[in-house]
Amino acid sequence: MSSINLTLKIWRQPNSDALGAFETYLLDGIHTDMSFLEMLDVLNEKLTKEGRDPVAFDHDCREGICGMCGAVVNGVAHGPEKEVTLCQLHMRHFQSGDILVIEPFRSRAYPIKKDLLVDRSALDRIIQAGGYVSVNTGGTPDGNSLPIPSQQAELAMDAAACIGCGACVASCPNGAAMLFTSAKISQLALLPQGQVERKTRALAMVAQMDEEGFGNCTNARECEAVCPKGISIRNIARMNKEFLRAVLAEG
Repeated sequence: MSSINLTLKIWRQPNSDALGAFETYLLDGIHTDMSFLEMLDVLNEKLTKEGRDPVAFDHDCREGICGMCGAVVNGVAHGPEKEVTLCQLHMRHFQSGDILVIEPFRSRAYPIKKDLLVDRSALDRIIQAGGYVSVNTGGTPDGNSLPIPSQQAELAMDAAACIGCGACVASCPNGAAMLFTSAKISQLALLPQGQVERKTRALAMVAQMDEEGFGNCTNARECEAVCPKGISIRNIARMNKEFLRAVLAEG
């Protein structure tokens, strides 16, 4: 089992009202089979033993499913590897002697709570605005009883893969949440169960997205590049189409 030595420059901020700054830590003997979060656990254990405040960061399942974890590592949300969450990023992808600059997801809509911990509840409010099917669709049907073309089903599943981690917002130069919102709108717009509320869903979710203070999309594609689930920006085009259709129907 090989190990590496690292220099960590981590953003420390005691609360949302305080000024933050980077602090530097040296870590020796980090096993390369550790995940990034396990490396932070080692750091926090060291800080605790020294009587210092451990680094606050968000996490839960540590299996790339829940979307809770997230930080910017050397300028890239979730770190340098493609289509992985921070908890799936392993230390074998770094070299001994590397300097890692670790900071929180930054967005006007993501107020920092402490250190690497940010408030991403704005994304939850977008879902609450319409990212669901509320009409009575009856009991759970057999999977083969609904006539959904395989291509439609695959596109819906691809959109549904979004875990709501919010890396797309942190990476967008405009702080846009359009990849996240479009994935949630596309997921339901492509399925029969989502047709009844199709127009109201698009209007409500886009309105809530704007109200939260997210920016607009200018097709920089940074969101797509860092998405741990590989969500395509084609969903943004679909969302724009859904929104325009809903606006014209209302007018």
